[in-house]
This record gives sequence, structure tokens and C-alpha cells, in this order.
Amino acid sequence: MTQTPVTFASPLQPASYSWEATDEEVAARYGIDVSKIVRFDLNTSPQPPDFLADLLAAGRFEARLSEYPPSDYRRLVEAASAAYGAGADEILVGAGADEILDLIGKAFISSGGTAVIPTPSYAMFRVVTEQRGARAVAVPRIADRAWAFDGDALREAASTADVVWLCSPNNPTALAEPSGAIETLLSGITADAQVDGSRPAVVVVDEAYAEFTGTSLLPLRARHPNLVVVRTASKAYALAGLRVGFAIARPETIARIAPYRPPGSVSTISVTAVTRALEEPAAMRRNVERVAAERERLSRDLGDAGWQVLPSVTNFLLVRFDDPGRASAAADALLRVGLVPRTFPDGHPLAAYLRLTVRSAAENDRLVAAAASLPA
Repeated sequence: MTQTPVTFASPLQPASYSWEATDEEVAARYGIDVSKIVRFDLNTSPQPPDFLADLLAAGRFEARLSEYPPSDYRRLVEAASAAYGAGADEILVGAGADEILDLIGKAFISSGGTAVIPTPSYAMFRVVTEQRGARAVAVPRIADRAWAFDGDALREAASTADVVWLCSPNNPTALAEPSGAIETLLSGITADAQVDGSRPAVVVVDEAYAEFTGTSLLPLRARHPNLVVVRTASKAYALAGLRVGFAIARPETIARIAPYRPPGSVSTISVTAVTRALEEPAAMRRNVERVAAERERLSRDLGDAGWQVLPSVTNFLLVRFDDPGRASAAADALLRVGLVPRTFPDGHPLAAYLRLTVRSAAENDRLVAAAASLPA
């Protein structure tokens, strides 16, 4: 049968956005006990850091749950400032990276304007753009260059755009942009704007997976006031359910975004836990090391099962099949045993691929066993 995508499908109009099917929806559709469902589609970590139990035991949450967090999230901003090497006036807190993207869209994308997206990339870029009443301009990535973006085409498209959305390492292709590529793009966009006498497009770099590479483009903000870097506690810090993200940019750029931030959108629990995570990053580093080791094992074992696994520097893998039909059949087989992959709709550049989160060893073993049972 042809699989109906259970994960995000690119919308045709703003009213048609759809999100990942819930565990209960997948279980009902495939007749599986909901406890058997494993999410290989969400790029999360299989367990939160151990220190959360310590915070609960110490009553660090309960005593303050009847009150709103400080509207400036002061302790969290101070922790982020130290962790990212940025000034407090260069940091804006939001309810996850997705709220940060939404605030950026409100600040910089005009109704009837445009935003540029090297495609494929993170699906929320298009959502945020279209919700602003703007047009998302897709610039195809170069498949035979490990899906790197086309710098010349991006620069040309950026000349009339409000925003350029980037993600590095890129979701869903699992690799960072080539060294120097984003800085070259920034310089080119600035040079073109100077010639035209216009304001350069704001370049947003989503670094949700930066901790897995140990590198960041944050230092570039010193020379490029149109750069906004987005960071999150969801991936390497394994705190996706707490929904905390950050915009980091020059103070004058943050000042343009800040008026759109709602007060108190980040909960007291989230503020307390993520502050602790940033102040004591050992748990994050252990998680990154575990994920990296397990990623290599999972990649090897899926390869031994006959699957074409592409290189990755993130907490997920991209697997290529001979054609979209084979990818759809593999996804359906996984779903029937409770394993939920990230699929891509017909017409998408990755329609013949599946994206798979690196989870615990036991969960990954279930995935490998299912892959090995499929016909070659």
C-alpha cells in the first residue's frame, strides 16, 4: 500500500499545515500497543539528563510553580551568556527554537515579502515565512555535493529577500555547510546591499545540532550585524520537552526582535532546568559522546542490513533508497512494528529517503532487526 505520510508534509497554503502523528494515532492506525511505539522521526534524545531528578528531589520546581518566571529570564540569560560567549544584550530567550524562528519572522519578514530557503532544509522555515503572508523562495541544494547549498544562487535570491533561512548542520541532510561557505555568503549579501544602497537580508543560521560538531558561527556576528544564530536546549541537551531556545545576535539586531517576544512563554520549570544544564554542561557532553558512538554503530549495522546510510554529524541518519516507492515500503514496514521514521512526501527532493533518529541501543537494535527483515 502507499503510505500516507505521518510526519510533516510541506503545505500548499498556510491553512494546510500538518504535524507529526501522535503515538496514539500511529498505534491506532497500525493496530499496535502504544507502549511499543518508538519515535525515530523527531531527532530527540531517548532520555533526559540525570540532574532533573536531583532538581525534583530538592523541590526546586514546586516552590515556584504558582509564580511567573522573571520576565527577563535573568538567570537563564546569564547562563546562556556564559555558555555561548555572548553578552546578555545579545541573547533573546524563546519557547524553543521554533518560537525564536517565529519572532524572527515577525521582526524581519514583511507581508508580501520573500524569504530564501536552500532546499531541502528545516520545514518550519517555510511555515514561518508563509504565516507572515510572504513567499518562500526555494533554492535547490546540490545533491552530488553532499547536499551543500548553492552559494551563488542563494546570494542572487537574497538580493531581494527579507530573510535567508539556513540550518547548519542541516536538517534533514545531517551535514554542516562546507567551511567558509556561510561567511562567504554573508559577505556577498552585504557587498550587494552596499552597491544597491539597501538593507541586507537578515541571515538566520539555525544551529540546533552545533554541539554535535563542537563548532559555531557565533563569532561572525562581530562583523555581520545581519546574522542571527539560533540555539536550543532540545537536541544535545536532551530537553526538547521543556521548549527553550535562544536567538543570539548583535545587540541592535536583538533589539529589533525583542518587541515581539511574549512575556512568560517559557515556564518556570524550563527556566530552572535549562539554566542548570547550561551552567553544568557535563551531562550534555556525555549525551553527545553517547549519541556519536551509537550513531556510528547504527550506521554500520543498517549498512550491513543492506541500507544506504549517508554520512552524518548529527543525532540522526539519512538513508537513501533506490526510488520513492522503496522508501515508502520501508517506512510502512517499520510503522507496522511500531517504529516511526521521518518520511518525505511525493515531489520532495528526499522522497526516496528516510530520516532516522539515533536512539538508545535497545531501540536502535529494534530498528536494525526490522531493516534486516525487509526484502533486499
